[in-house]
Amino acid sequence: MNEQDKAKIQQAVTMILEAIGEDPKREGLVDTPKRVANMYEELTAGYRDDEKVHLAKTFDVQSTDWVIEKDIYFSSMCEHHLMPFFGKIAIAYVPTDKVVGLSKLARTVEVFARRLQLQERLTNDIADAVMANLNAKAVIVLCEAEHTCMTARGVRKIGSKTVTFAKRGDVDKNQFKLLNEMMR
Repeated sequence: MNEQDKAKIQQAVTMILEAIGEDPKREGLVDTPKRVANMYEELTAGYRDDEKVHLAKTFDVQSTDWVIEKDIYFSSMCEHHLMPFFGKIAIAYVPTDKVVGLSKLARTVEVFARRLQLQERLTNDIADAVMANLNAKAVIVLCEAEHTCMTARGVRKIGSKTVTFAKRGDVDKNQFKLLNEMMR
């Protein structure tokens, strides 16, 4: 994020503070616009990152068994309210002839989580990226998250979770059921 974009965010935050009746020059708020701009730079870093870079480091493999990485914790921002949602993701895939380093799956999650998101899109983007970049035979992504736009405001149902799945490739019903249980 360039300095011009950060200045726009700072100006917008100052305007928000004024609109809600606060004094942006008050001691506790003087640096708030700058802190919020830095926060948005961090929370939207996925726009300046590319999943292909992370999924390019692969290793040859002769196995065609499932590879599962689970409990990949993430936080993202809901594009509807600009409020956080957070949870965990599990990725299962069947390699064709190569596997990716395990940290690269977590990095791929971060690329997509660090953008304004819908949970459904996040889940699908990860599945599509793994399928395309690894030439996988099959991919399943499970995402379970808590949305603060639902727990901290609105209906305020603290602890409620949303679960989304994305399935690509050849996965039969029995495999899907077993993998679902293993991934949770």
